[in-house]
Amino acid sequence: MSQPKPSVVVVGGGFAGVGCVKELAKHGLPVTVVDRNAFHQFQPLLYQVATAELAETDIARPLRAVFKRQKSVIVHRGDVTEADLATRTVTTADGRTFTGDYLVLAAGSQPNFFHTPGASEHAFPLYNVHQAVALRSRLLELVEEVDGNPELIDKGALNFVIIGAGPTGVETAGAMADAINRVIPRRYHGDHVRRSRIILVDLGQVVLSAFSDNAHKYAAEKLQHNGVELKLGTSVTNVGPGKVTLSDGTEILTRAVVWAGGIQAPELAAKLGVAQGRGGRVTTQPDLTLEGFPQVYAVGDMSNMPDHDGNDFPQLGSVALQAGRWAAKNILADIDGKPRQPFHYHDKGIMAMIGSGAAVAEMGAHHHELHGHAAFAAWLGVHAWLMSGVHERVDAFVSWAWDFLGHSRTSAIIDDPNAARIDWGDDDDEETPEPAPTTN
Repeated sequence: MSQPKPSVVVVGGGFAGVGCVKELAKHGLPVTVVDRNAFHQFQPLLYQVATAELAETDIARPLRAVFKRQKSVIVHRGDVTEADLATRTVTTADGRTFTGDYLVLAAGSQPNFFHTPGASEHAFPLYNVHQAVALRSRLLELVEEVDGNPELIDKGALNFVIIGAGPTGVETAGAMADAINRVIPRRYHGDHVRRSRIILVDLGQVVLSAFSDNAHKYAAEKLQHNGVELKLGTSVTNVGPGKVTLSDGTEILTRAVVWAGGIQAPELAAKLGVAQGRGGRVTTQPDLTLEGFPQVYAVGDMSNMPDHDGNDFPQLGSVALQAGRWAAKNILADIDGKPRQPFHYHDKGIMAMIGSGAAVAEMGAHHHELHGHAAFAAWLGVHAWLMSGVHERVDAFVSWAWDFLGHSRTSAIIDDPNAARIDWGDDDDEETPEPAPTTN
């Protein structure tokens, strides 16, 4: 009688988790996936949901649908709050436990507000679908309110502040400028929206600091050409319900603050009892296991995964997807009695969209530089590759992307009537604090 195949528990349904599960399922291993939402979200396009260019259903898909052909995979919705690495057991908030012969931790990340007063209560982070929808509802509500009462512009109703000039902040600013310049004016009478301001704030001296000097210049010029104001070399010292305060003393009235200032490990990482590094992420061995626990892997945004020089790989979707697959291959090798291999990343480069038809890309291990439409084509190719690793809607994505380039896309403007309303009290000190946007 044959022995049952070893089982695997995977925490998280992001790029790393899905990549791992799909590779394991090819070999018929029983896999249990535990995720707080039970859907996969295509995180690189969250900013397009937030700016009403895509609907949330375009970038989110139930995990049961993702794995419908993998009969050995079972999906459970649950928020994992504890993990016993010695027994490879995880416990959810509602008390359920899941144990496997192997454990793969791919629990993603959460916003890092860097202890900025008021940021967690009043800013809109942009790291999951719920947050993107909340931000979209706020933006649409502001435009609607101003359409009915233009005097609200003087209270900052059309001032949009984006904190962080990395890829998420730059892409959000560019998409927001596209919406204000091209989409919204077609749907509202009057020219009130023309009085809007988009302010991109960052402590660094350049936008897209991880890119080349040429990319810094190109991105800054494109953003400014589209009406985005850059406040570089400046930090945010306070985020209130009706304004933000900058380190130079400037106060900006606003009811929409987007937090794109960075990520950190989820709370689960601090409970594992293992070494943590930058961003609170757990530090892995070169083969992606945790030291002292050869049957426990940590991959994706919750881990610092070292390269052959000892430097940590960046928090990118392509890194996470490849790491998840690599962890699966090491599990399969271990089952077969073969040695685990150090993770080797196939560098596809870095890229960012700056607006319709404008992008920067540095392709391949040597980061060959592209700007404009050529960079957009590269962006499209890499994102189609990423989507093919987790979705089955690549054709729809490619069609949308070329429509986007040709300015013929249909905006996914769907408001949420149940979203919390804005209190426009005259005295900021007497305002009722607004409910914080969700950070789950």
